[in-house]
Amino acid sequence: MAHLYQSVVANTNMGFKLGKSNGPIIQGGKMKSKLFFNKEETSIPGTPVYRKNLEGTVLGEANDDGSIYLDKKVVPGSEEEKHILIHEMVHLTDMKTGKLAYDDDHIKWNGETYPRKDGKILFNNEWVPEGTKDFPWEEMPWE
Repeated sequence: MAHLYQSVVANTNMGFKLGKSNGPIIQGGKMKSKLFFNKEETSIPGTPVYRKNLEGTVLGEANDDGSIYLDKKVVPGSEEEKHILIHEMVHLTDMKTGKLAYDDDHIKWNGETYPRKDGKILFNNEWVPEGTKDFPWEEMPWE
């Protein structure tokens, strides 16, 4: 029986090929990462990014379906776009790990639920506009 197993394993090709390049890309004399933001199309591997008109001063939204909305007025390839995408990716990560959740009526952060209505969240006994940097889930270490 062992001989049959060795024969089958020896004749089975179980390999797969990866892309040929595993390093940075040189383009126009400048070094770029393999995963970069280009000006024609914003992309994050595994995360759909859609451009649309967002309400008020909102420039980005992380959605519980794993997608990100970017406001159409954000310039593709700009530093602002990169900053917004990184910020929204933190929210997506928090949602995937169970730290953050939301629906139309509530925000849940680290197990605590905050009521939500008419674009505001009840926080520290007052209704505060969504997106305000005062919320603990909006705090980013680099901001």
